[in-house]
Amino acid sequence: MPELPEVETTLRGLSPHLLGARIERLLVRERRLRYPVSPGIEDQVEGQRILALERRGKYLLLALERGTILIHLGMSGSLRVLASDIPPAKHDHLDLRLGGGSCLRFRDPRRFGIFLWTPDPPATHPLLAHLGPEPLGPAFDGDYLYRCSRGRKCAVKTFIMDAGVVVGVGNIYANESLYLAGIHPARPCGRIGRDRYSRLARQIRGVLDNAIEQGGTTLRDFVREDGSPGYFALSLRVYDRAGEPCPGCGTPIRQRRIGQRSSFFCPRCQR
Repeated sequence: MPELPEVETTLRGLSPHLLGARIERLLVRERRLRYPVSPGIEDQVEGQRILALERRGKYLLLALERGTILIHLGMSGSLRVLASDIPPAKHDHLDLRLGGGSCLRFRDPRRFGIFLWTPDPPATHPLLAHLGPEPLGPAFDGDYLYRCSRGRKCAVKTFIMDAGVVVGVGNIYANESLYLAGIHPARPCGRIGRDRYSRLARQIRGVLDNAIEQGGTTLRDFVREDGSPGYFALSLRVYDRAGEPCPGCGTPIRQRRIGQRSSFFCPRCQR
């Protein structure tokens, strides 16, 4: 599933093509996505100008003159800017047609993505209202993680992957951040001190920044908005490297299930 860096990479690639553009028409070929595409959305967005592109967690937000389009790429979704007269492929479900003959095309083979409209402030939408702070924003730091973890017993990896605590720290980036911070992913989050959380918060921010700079991680279906892959997978230290030597000490990387997700760690470097 595309994670925060992949979504941020998509946003940055699309912004020059979409900012200020006027929507001439929304063409919906398939409404059966994760949530059904509302039959009235075409009339709501037609004629409106795109004022801003933003990201909230893994959601892309297209701010219009009167309301917002919420997009989630789901398991296999992607967005492309291309000429409107290019024939759609089998899984090209929506075209947001813009002035000048271009369109934003939403492709989603598994149909687990989201394309919704809200006339209200997006922060109040049920899909966004419960989300925690952005890991790259000023509200996120070690003190915040320390405060949130007090009295909780779940594994720290499960804790930092909770979108109500912090958004966008998916499985790949949680594994990498915990390794760099020297924290065992199964350690109870309430038994980690303030200093170690400060180190973890810095590593989460650094890992995400690095992944964004390298264009996102190429795993399974994700490619950037221009169709080219990201290259952060080449920088992974522990994720999906069970049995390989730890980059720091040479001990074989171990794998176990934590919170129903595959976790990778060095038993010597992470405590």
